Amino acid sequence: MNGGTRQGIDLTRVFHAPQRRVFAAWTSPEDFAAWYGGEADVPLDRVSMDVRPGGAWSLVIVMPGVEMPFHGVYREVSEPDGLVMTLKDGSAPKDPEGTEGETVTVTFTDLGDGTTELAFQQRGGHLTPAQYAAAEDGWEAFFDALAARLASHP
Repeated sequence: MNGGTRQGIDLTRVFHAPQRRVFAAWTSPEDFAAWYGGEADVPLDRVSMDVRPGGAWSLVIVMPGVEMPFHGVYREVSEPDGLVMTLKDGSAPKDPEGTEGETVTVTFTDLGDGTTELAFQQRGGHLTPAQYAAAEDGWEAFFDALAARLASHP
């Protein structure tokens, strides 16, 4: 990526899990805490999910010496096909209060044979190109953790 005028993130991954299982991994607090944050710790008691349009979600990633709060609101919930939700990094100075933050759209497509394609898109223009690049690396790590979660908890 050349930096330039980057406005978001687009990622596609295939998971060896049924569509409903991948959807559940995004909507169950136990699953979400297990993979969101990659290798970092997300204490289950710091996760809140009201999975319905207009419902709020929040969690805290805990690393040595730092806590990173994230939160947002579900805009669309279409089980098992996908979710649209807002995403705010509570520690990001560039994201003023009152803005919705970034919008994350995830679509789950059943590919048959127990595999599911996840199409991920993050938009909003609230991050610099360098921040989008770092966030993309973060999501890639999260999706590696998601793949491991799905393999160990089918």
